[in-house]
Amino acid sequence: MKRRRAEQDSPWKEVLERYFEAFLAFFFPEAHAGIDWEKGYVFLDKELQKVVRDAELGKRIVDKLVQVQTLEGPEAWVLVHIEVQGDEDADFAKRMYVYNYRLFDRYDRRVASLAVLTDDRWQWRPSAYGYELWGCRVGLEFPVIKLLDYEKDWGRLEKDPNPFAVVVMAHLQTLATRHEAKKRLQSKLALVRMLYERGYTRQDILELFRFIDWVLVLPEELETDFARGVVKYEEAVKMPYVTSVERVGKKLGEELGEKRGEKRGEKRGIIRRSREAVLEILKTRFGRVPTSLTSAVNAIEDPANLKNLIKEAVTTPSIEDFQKTLKR
Repeated sequence: MKRRRAEQDSPWKEVLERYFEAFLAFFFPEAHAGIDWEKGYVFLDKELQKVVRDAELGKRIVDKLVQVQTLEGPEAWVLVHIEVQGDEDADFAKRMYVYNYRLFDRYDRRVASLAVLTDDRWQWRPSAYGYELWGCRVGLEFPVIKLLDYEKDWGRLEKDPNPFAVVVMAHLQTLATRHEAKKRLQSKLALVRMLYERGYTRQDILELFRFIDWVLVLPEELETDFARGVVKYEEAVKMPYVTSVERVGKKLGEELGEKRGEKRGEKRGIIRRSREAVLEILKTRFGRVPTSLTSAVNAIEDPANLKNLIKEAVTTPSIEDFQKTLKR
């Protein structure tokens, strides 16, 4: 039930970008209260990579740099640097310090460095880095959130409407069910049902479903049971947000299984129907589909790629994000 680290990056990155305000409200309320949200915010990920390119210290799930406006005045903008760390790392605190001073040096603006630790080591809680030499002291203290601490607050998480309550529950269940596949199946279905019970919008349900599905990986033999459970529940509540399009993908997925002796004409028909399915899903979700995107999809010949694009069309938050996936 392992995925490549590159794949693990994506769900946290996407959910943090989409729900940045909710992220701060849930984990760092003091920072959330100090921001003028009416002025908006800007992600500076490319700028962050330029600043830290020469200071690659250790591995992490995702890092983010965001420019925000404070409530102190019209020109009072500052930077929020976020690290989501998935493994114990002896250099983590040093990295937070290095990134913070490099960002300050580049922008001459105050920088709030915030950390979320998703590992399973209770005792590992780095929150400061510094040193002293001949009376000269330098250092950084930063607030840290440990997701394991939320285990004791499960009841509160179930009642909290913030999307990151679902994110935390999904992560905790990922850790708790690492060696219990059937228990993971039940937990995953329960979390999906919760999305509907909370009254989220269709788009929010699709976004959070994507995160749950990505982190709570099931063995292949239980994936079918999960799909059936979701279909059954959506039919009961009459809200086929996920399975209304997933059924198309599943049906085509079965067709895409290349059997020995499959005739070339049949394969071409499958490719054509797969392309049509991708474009129809995008049109249903977002309205107009750009001509360039249509041409790009129609140029794809690989059935396996088209099968993946069907799933991507179901869960992508926007046409722009789908185009980025297509380029990759």
